[in-house]
Amino acid sequence: MVESGRTSGMARFLGILLVVLSAAAFGTLAILGRYAYAAGLDTMSILFLRFSLAAILMLLLLALRREPLPRGPVVLRLFAMGAVGYVGDSTAYLSALKYASAGLVALLLYLYPVFVALLSVLVLRERLTPVKVLALVLALAGTALTVSPEGGQLLGILLAISAAAIYSVYIIVGSQVMKQVSAFQSSAVIFASAGLTSGVLMLIDGPHLPRDTSGWVVIAAIVLVATVLPVVTFLAGLERIGATNAAMLSTMEPVVTVLLALWLFGERPGVLTLLGGALILVAVLLLARSELRRSGAGAGTRLKPSC
Repeated sequence: MVESGRTSGMARFLGILLVVLSAAAFGTLAILGRYAYAAGLDTMSILFLRFSLAAILMLLLLALRREPLPRGPVVLRLFAMGAVGYVGDSTAYLSALKYASAGLVALLLYLYPVFVALLSVLVLRERLTPVKVLALVLALAGTALTVSPEGGQLLGILLAISAAAIYSVYIIVGSQVMKQVSAFQSSAVIFASAGLTSGVLMLIDGPHLPRDTSGWVVIAAIVLVATVLPVVTFLAGLERIGATNAAMLSTMEPVVTVLLALWLFGERPGVLTLLGGALILVAVLLLARSELRRSGAGAGTRLKPSC
């Protein structure tokens, strides 16, 4: 019994480390996006290379796990999630980086759990609980404090909020689709469809590929560090600590982005921006704890961003 308890404790500790690693890796995307723009890439070229290469790696992982590709009607839903939801979300997120600080964009993206809660009430007819009301008030107050002119232009702020809104719809749709396939199967199809769609859109203005080796290094980092690594480690941690606990730990992601932006770009968020960001993250934690109590530690909505 003692040995079993130790094993369980180690599994949970490993799960925590894996989810923290996932959050830190996802937090690098806004930073790496900035470097990709500096290397001469445009948004669609970044997305095409990111999703296409990530799809290849996820297909290899599926082969190693001996999991088949999804079949039937679910494939069309997954394709739509990648082609519309993932591409739309990522386009808004990366475009926002041109007009607002990386830290502000990352913080505003974390409005999406609040949007998910609202959509759950409006679309899925879930009950509007006092916790959801409080979280909404905190998130709105946090947004009002965060969107100061010092953080970026209005267009960047609107694009970041749009990314959060698009991702919330993606989650609502995905919560139904994910009941039919594994997370690795869905990720492979979604990445492939997102790569195909962004590739077609890239051809409109023509590809803008990296100009030198350093640019390809940035793309490799986006694919490995900011896409495949966080997806795999999050899923591995998810199995050990449950979805809602994982979602709570994932609030480290915008913190990592803010710290990296401060270190690498000298972006110093103002006091109001930090306070607003803190209110948004508190709103997310309230929603996660409420879901934890309602569903138990092993269940809950997946609240992990995948821009």
